[in-house]
Amino acid sequence: AALHLGKVSPAIPALQASLNLTMVQAGFLLSLTQLAGMLAGVMIGVFSDGLGLRRSIISGQMILCVASVIGMGARQPDELLMLRALEGLGFLLTTLPTPGLIRQLVSRERLALHLGLWGCYVAIGTSIAFIAGPTLIETMGWQGWWGVPAICSAAMIIWLVRAVPSDRQRLPPETASARCTAAPSEAWTHRLWTTLKASGPWRVGIAFAMYAGQWIAVIGFLPSIYADTGLSVPMAGALTALAAFVNISGSTSAALLLHRGISARRLLLVGYMCMAITTLFAFGQFTQGMPVVRYGAVLVFSAVGGVIPGTLFMLAVSVAPSERTVSTAVGWVQQISSMGMFVMPPLLAKLAGWAGGWHWTWLASGLASLIGLLLATGLAQDDYAPSMPEPETLRSGN
Repeated sequence: AALHLGKVSPAIPALQASLNLTMVQAGFLLSLTQLAGMLAGVMIGVFSDGLGLRRSIISGQMILCVASVIGMGARQPDELLMLRALEGLGFLLTTLPTPGLIRQLVSRERLALHLGLWGCYVAIGTSIAFIAGPTLIETMGWQGWWGVPAICSAAMIIWLVRAVPSDRQRLPPETASARCTAAPSEAWTHRLWTTLKASGPWRVGIAFAMYAGQWIAVIGFLPSIYADTGLSVPMAGALTALAAFVNISGSTSAALLLHRGISARRLLLVGYMCMAITTLFAFGQFTQGMPVVRYGAVLVFSAVGGVIPGTLFMLAVSVAPSERTVSTAVGWVQQISSMGMFVMPPLLAKLAGWAGGWHWTWLASGLASLIGLLLATGLAQDDYAPSMPEPETLRSGN
């Protein structure tokens, strides 16, 4: 799913050449996958809880596959923009149920570790896109590149069907039966209201928006920024891939540190402070003519900032009011954070166009980090880690 998310960035120069894509349109192309989450993330989460976790993930992969195949035939930017919005729906159907499924399959003692590791999925998917994209676009065009994630989604559908048991097989008989016989209208309205009235998902969602919006904007535009400096497209893609890939080190570190009892609040403070400082070095005018310093700052921005998603994914599951509302709570967190991811890329593109360069990027990023910092001071792992029951599959002896 994250490969679909990252496939646009390395293709922006090719899309500009073949479809006359403007930079602002490119910004929306980067962010439109967040439209579904921004408008209906919590409802998609409610739907996923009711549909079944595995079934929701398979449905999401189907949508991603079909939308990407149709996108191969796009001839106008507007067509790609509409399809990217559809891919956003598939992305959410794939990712929102995943924490709940992990929660069912993993023991409580190892839950923070596994959720932190799962938080690497965006960095892994986008890194693969940045590394493979430029070469594949050069050899098979952007249309052929659009088909690669479609093939991956088709393969994932087959793997999920074969490897992950259905809800009826995975859950104890009484739990599966109760889920099937519950009154649908009462169940989803109760899940929705219970989630919306809880303060935890609101705070985690806004904190996530302040991280994800600036990360996807800065990393997403790097290939174009470096291409404008005269670097070759493959080199710009490789540098961006490394910048995205090092984000994994932060997410894995967060997983291990949370597993060892380090507070979520401390990790979030470090992450947001680092992002604010490094964007100043990466884009400030005082480092102009110092490409090594700027790129090093981008690497630190992504690496240390990576502790934030790993921590917030754990908190998003922890703040869910109940076992049945995990996808709903994650959906609400996603809906709030999607607003940040939707607004930030075109906002930075507009700011760069107004300023005649990217030297004011640090101001927008620093403001987002400051808001994240203020929220982080009110987040503590002990406050937002309610006693989570043992996964039902483990209790049943599976």
